Amino acid sequence: MTAPSITLTRLDVQRLERLIDSLDDTLPGVIALQTELDRADTVVGHDEVPADVVTMNSRVHCREEGSGKDYHLTLVYPKDANADEGKISILAPVGSALLGLKVGQHIDWPAPGGKTLKLTLLEVESQPANGGDFRE
Repeated sequence: MTAPSITLTRLDVQRLERLIDSLDDTLPGVIALQTELDRADTVVGHDEVPADVVTMNSRVHCREEGSGKDYHLTLVYPKDANADEGKISILAPVGSALLGLKVGQHIDWPAPGGKTLKLTLLEVESQPANGGDFRE
């Protein structure tokens, strides 16, 4: 499957490249994140990003198509990750895959045991880039 086109903000790209520079670039999550940054079709200012695009610190509602299970996730930097609260690290496979997606797009999410789940982005519930919240 071809990965969907993605839109990123310049601020997210700058911060994520700094994060990558501070980590061991052989870690799987770092490689996946760099791949996502490299394939961005569009990079815009934080005040230009559409409200239906996933940015850092966005809270999203997505559905796993196979089971119909809904997830409410917040895409965060590694230091803020907390699976029990639905805070998913950008370095987790689903985290880097969600970055830059638009509502209606779907991704293949590598699950434990070699299975692949299909996640569809249903809604961006909140997007800090659009609301002026630029926490790192």
